[in-house]
Amino acid sequence: GRIGFNTSEGRKLYTEQVEYRFDKHHAERLWRLSMSDCADPPTRDQVRPRVYPSPGDDAQVESLLREKLANPRRPFVALAPGSVWGTKRWPFYPELAVKLVDRFNIVAVGANADAEAGDLIVAQLPEGCGVNAAGKVGILGSAAIIGRAEVLVTNDSAPQHLGSAMDTPTIGIFGPTSPAFGFGPLALGSHIAGVDGLDCRPCDHHGPHICPLGHWRCMREVSSEYVFGLITQSLQERAQA
Repeated sequence: GRIGFNTSEGRKLYTEQVEYRFDKHHAERLWRLSMSDCADPPTRDQVRPRVYPSPGDDAQVESLLREKLANPRRPFVALAPGSVWGTKRWPFYPELAVKLVDRFNIVAVGANADAEAGDLIVAQLPEGCGVNAAGKVGILGSAAIIGRAEVLVTNDSAPQHLGSAMDTPTIGIFGPTSPAFGFGPLALGSHIAGVDGLDCRPCDHHGPHICPLGHWRCMREVSSEYVFGLITQSLQERAQA
């Protein structure tokens, strides 16, 4: 049979339509496509995605960290500054990295398009305390890095889902979008950073390239101090779990 959501444009072609639950995480929505309506609600681990870096991916990451970091065994925080959508890119990653470097190495992750943002982060740090892996490893290499990180800080973009897949505590920074759309982090100890009380937020399901109102308060008012506090809270929760 052909099973799909009742909101899909191709729903007339389906032999069975499943209600698209706007109040559920998208991972649970996909889970419900294959399950009976009588099934018990899934656990976090039942719907959390998985990816499996190969030994080659792990070896590439190990080599990169050993080459670039003065102490590659020091715990690190992964930062993912990129997004296809301009207004989703939180501007304070370099500032946050400076706050973190007393306790952690910093590893920037992302695609080729994020390499410049990664370079800007590492440029703020003492030599040997940061590495820009954006564009230097593939998606499974990025997953291997995220899996080794103490915490991942990311925009509402692809690395957030890698954090869920590797079960790495994730600080998801949401500006023009909202985790209520169903795409927030699923890893244990994760938190959402965002500005509450803005009438204009969310303004888009994806995030426009430029703020429609010109002020971009949804990101500019998410301070590095606030995100640093969420990281501290996440580490405490993970330690107590």
